[in-house]
Parts: sequence; C-alpha cells; structure tokens
Amino acid sequence: MNADSAEVVTFDNVGLRYGTDREILSDISFTLHPGGFYFLTGASGAGKTSMLKLLYLAQRPSRGAIRMFGTDVITLPRDRLPPFRRRLGVVFQDFRLVPHLSAYDNVALPLRVSGVRESELRKPVADMLEWVGLSHRAEARPATLSGGEQQRVAIARAVIGRPDMLVADEPTGNVDPDMALKLLRLFEALNRLGTTVVVATHDVHLLRKVPDSLIMRIDKGRLSDPTGALRFPPRRDQRAQVEL
Repeated sequence: MNADSAEVVTFDNVGLRYGTDREILSDISFTLHPGGFYFLTGASGAGKTSMLKLLYLAQRPSRGAIRMFGTDVITLPRDRLPPFRRRLGVVFQDFRLVPHLSAYDNVALPLRVSGVRESELRKPVADMLEWVGLSHRAEARPATLSGGEQQRVAIARAVIGRPDMLVADEPTGNVDPDMALKLLRLFEALNRLGTTVVVATHDVHLLRKVPDSLIMRIDKGRLSDPTGALRFPPRRDQRAQVEL
C-alpha cells in the first residue's frame, strides 16, 4: 500500500441495499485525494451514515467497485482488511468508547495497538487530552463523562495516530459552538499534515468554516457533483463550485 497514492478512495458506480429492500445508495462515483477536506451533507435519511460505513470498511457494497490506497477492497479477503482499517481514524456518532478504560487509555488505544511504547505515548496522549480540554478528566471512565466529553475523547482517539484518512460522523453534535470550532480547527491541522478528512454534518454553519473544503451533497441515496470536482485534486477555488 502506498501512502502517496494519487487516490485515497475511489467509488465507481457503487450501490448499497440491505437485504431485498430498495437501494439505500445508488450509482455513487467519486474520488478522494490525499490532503482533501470534504464535508458530506444531506437531509436525515439521505444515506450519509451508509456511505460512511462503506468508507471505513464496516460495510461492503451490493454492487460497484471501491479502491482504497490503490487496492480493490471489495474483492480483498476480510482477513486482509485490518491493515487498511489501521490507516483510518473514525469518529462514530455513538462514540464507541471502551467502557472499562479511562479517557487516557481510550485515547492511547490506537497507539498501543500500533506497538508504540508506553514511554513514547504518554506525551502525545496528554497533549491530545489537553487540546480537547479534558486533561482534568484523564482518569475518568466513559460512564462518568458527559455526552460532549465522550465526543471529545472519541475525536482525540480517532486523530491521535495521524491517520491517512479521518471519517467523522456528526463530530460536533454534542459540544457547544466554541468547542465545535476548536475541534474543526484540530481537523484542519491534521488535514494540513496530509490526512484526508471527511466530515458528515447537518450543521450548515460548519460548511463555511473551512474555505478550502469540498462539499459532497447526498440526496435520496445519490451524490450531487455537478462539476466533476470530486474526481480531481481539489483546487483552492472549488468549494463554491461543488456546493449546489
């Protein structure tokens, strides 16, 4: 796998249905490039969460092709998917923190899985907890944290390993506007280091906070991309072109 691939992810005529129901997603085609910042938006039930599941490899499509980091992940055996998943950071809408671990240990988990020594992970984990305003809650377990605090721990865990791609499902939904902006700036900083960022959100105000972002609008299971901008590396002036 090549981290410098010209394409991080490519969807080609992807469709998704659950069982025998009608398709949730239809004819989805786009390419995400290294260093791009993308917002995924659309009405509730439009298909955003289903598309994110395909992006972080929790779901396989019913049809079409998906390439990730230069490899066809549809035909790849499931036992070969973990190395791809380790290159992804995911912020789930329901947080998915490990309940018996402290906030510190939840954030440290990706580094430990990657084999980072304890002496080398203490500072980055402490710095990340400070950034999200939770240094004073480092030893707290998820059940004792508020929803907004759990959200911040989940975000810190997702970005601590500087993933090649970050996928975030409504990452600012449980925090106040000031913290939402601070978290968005954290995503921007990670993006400047080369991480491709995909943020699904209902908050239209966030879309204006990242001037160089592209907007992927999904409506009734179909992706709107009138200019074809999602198939080419983003330019500084493409944000307004992609938004309908």
